[in-house]
Amino acid sequence: MSNFKGKLQLLEHLKSLGFSQKILNAFSSVQREYFVPAESERQAYDDTALPIGLGQTISQPYTIAIMLSELDLKSGQKILEIGSGSGYVLALISQIVGKRGKIFGVEIIKKLADKSRKILKDYPNVQVFNKSGSKGLPEKAQFDRILISAACREIPDEILNQLKNNGILVAPHGSRFEQNLVVIQRQNNEFITKSKIPGFVFVPFVEGD
Repeated sequence: MSNFKGKLQLLEHLKSLGFSQKILNAFSSVQREYFVPAESERQAYDDTALPIGLGQTISQPYTIAIMLSELDLKSGQKILEIGSGSGYVLALISQIVGKRGKIFGVEIIKKLADKSRKILKDYPNVQVFNKSGSKGLPEKAQFDRILISAACREIPDEILNQLKNNGILVAPHGSRFEQNLVVIQRQNNEFITKSKIPGFVFVPFVEGD
């Protein structure tokens, strides 16, 4: 199946699940095949996770769409993604928050960080840092939104504290083999869990210095 036809089918699928037009527009604008290895290009628009090498994956489009929905992204916001992998979600976020937005990715695996920088070279509002995400990105804090794209047993306070007041964090939280997608909002110095969506499996958070 051609990528064009596959993309149309994926967009129809996401539309049928009730995702917003701005999320559909982002998926329409970004070429997922650029973010997967050459051998997976034919599957680029399947609604499934795909390997991107080094034990990592590009998440299922449905999963990404849920995360983007729960983040409640607005134009011009400052966003952090921890575990940015191939850079695909950074590109989608850039489309949603627009040119005035600032998007930062943190990826601990150097090959993935370097490759994603090349793919994202035409996204001037996206920066990728090759470092551990376990402490967030304090030099660029505070953030309107934080997305953790790897399974966490615990969400570090150091990362939560990098949220602006009323900011939202979305992360898969749980054991190695199953997580809830948790949505946490900062209200002054309290962190309120707004929702938990069960049934996700992400690659584990890679710890580092």
